[in-house]
Amino acid sequence: MSRRLSTRAKLLLYGVLLVLCVPFVFPTWWMATSSLKPAGDIFAFPPKLFPDNPQLDAYRKVFELQPFGQQYFNSMYIAVVVTLGTLAVSSLAGYGFARIRFPGQNILFLVVLTGLLIPSEVTIVPLFQMFHDWGMIDTHWPLILVPVLGAPSVLATFIMRQFFIALPHELEEAARMDGLGRFAIYWRIALPLARPALSAVAIFTFLHSWNLYLEPIVYLSTPDMFTLPQALTQYVDAYGGPMWNVQLAAASLTALPVVAVFVFAQRQFVEGLAHTGLK
Repeated sequence: MSRRLSTRAKLLLYGVLLVLCVPFVFPTWWMATSSLKPAGDIFAFPPKLFPDNPQLDAYRKVFELQPFGQQYFNSMYIAVVVTLGTLAVSSLAGYGFARIRFPGQNILFLVVLTGLLIPSEVTIVPLFQMFHDWGMIDTHWPLILVPVLGAPSVLATFIMRQFFIALPHELEEAARMDGLGRFAIYWRIALPLARPALSAVAIFTFLHSWNLYLEPIVYLSTPDMFTLPQALTQYVDAYGGPMWNVQLAAASLTALPVVAVFVFAQRQFVEGLAHTGLK
């Protein structure tokens, strides 16, 4: 009897979860299927789950109307460089705050954490002026330097610090007895053990850089330099109206890396946050 109840309870639970996932899955499904429809069928009511006559014409126009391949490459390489740079900076800073004692350590870390409280909109004007003086407007340097060295890396530093604090002191003592210096301990012992936290930082940093929208609009003006979020706004007709099927086709291609990261790396992300002690 108890087995039957447990089976019924599982079936009920799965049924409830299926119903709850509909609001999250349906928009993505509608985006992907609508990109295969003629523009006049996209807003048909009731909405059709499957296109009557699938067409790939919108995907062809994605590459004809904009240098979409170059823009895709821009977003990809910027996200990769920002991720690697954030991993390097946040792991070094996190290890320093967690394992090296120096005067004013806690006060300095509190000052660093205030970066989480400052919206990017507040600093965008002085940053624009600074990069303008450096001759970096309409280049990718602002999209790389600001996330790696600015406030967006503060959360990554906090996650890495929380992980390194939990490492046993006996590991460092044994390493010193073997003749390792401070940087060697970080590189050969602490960093390999921090793979769960590094995975979590890498995932949310990549996604943040991939979806960045405000900064590219401010710093970039040449279509060949655009990133994908900015490029999606350029698919308009002669009257300035959105070309919905083309925009949805471009959005579907843009979402592929995000879906891949979510499917293949969600477990590493959860484990990484669990190892840092974050709730």
